[in-house]
Amino acid sequence: MTAAIKVDIWSDVQCPWCYIGKRKFEQGAAQSGVEVEVEYHSFELAPDTPVDFEGTPVDYLRAKYRTSPEQAQAMVDRVVGIAAQVGLDYDYDHIHQTNTVLAHELLHYAKSRGRQLELKERLLRAYFVEGRHIGRADELAALAGDVGLDPVEAAEALADHRFLADVKNDVAQAAAYGITGVPFFVFDGRYGVSGAQDAASFAQVLTQVAAERVA
Repeated sequence: MTAAIKVDIWSDVQCPWCYIGKRKFEQGAAQSGVEVEVEYHSFELAPDTPVDFEGTPVDYLRAKYRTSPEQAQAMVDRVVGIAAQVGLDYDYDHIHQTNTVLAHELLHYAKSRGRQLELKERLLRAYFVEGRHIGRADELAALAGDVGLDPVEAAEALADHRFLADVKNDVAQAAAYGITGVPFFVFDGRYGVSGAQDAASFAQVLTQVAAERVA
């Protein structure tokens, strides 16, 4: 039997397109029937954002893109509509814009315990749907507990930053690959796909990579 195709995904847990892209990729993988092995990698879209950002996501977008309140709200409305098409109920009225480095550290801790995929989904849902504050260590430890990890051990890992170097290594690898935006998917270490593509596009890439393996 052919081994599963490795898919390395760079993303940020406060990236709306990353959650949408995750759903579309999952749909594409199911459509293709190709077995995949997924590993997530850290990418910080806004590493200078404070943990307790003063303002709303619309305020953040206004400052980042230097646009009007109406234009920023239109950006939010658009992404909320697209998220709904893949079954995600984004609640931007309660999102806490924050720094995500601790969330990335926790994802590496979860990977060391075989729970990375479960935690990735939990963090994305917590941020975009439930209005949880994923920049705070206590909240992150509680979310780790939700996926079967030890919240005390998780809190200790965050307190001593034992996985910070892994986060920085991921960020450096992204730079080496020339990745400037996320989500970014690398298939079998050979093919890169940028953005939240349609499910059919992901299915096509997986089918192609699988066919090349047996050619």
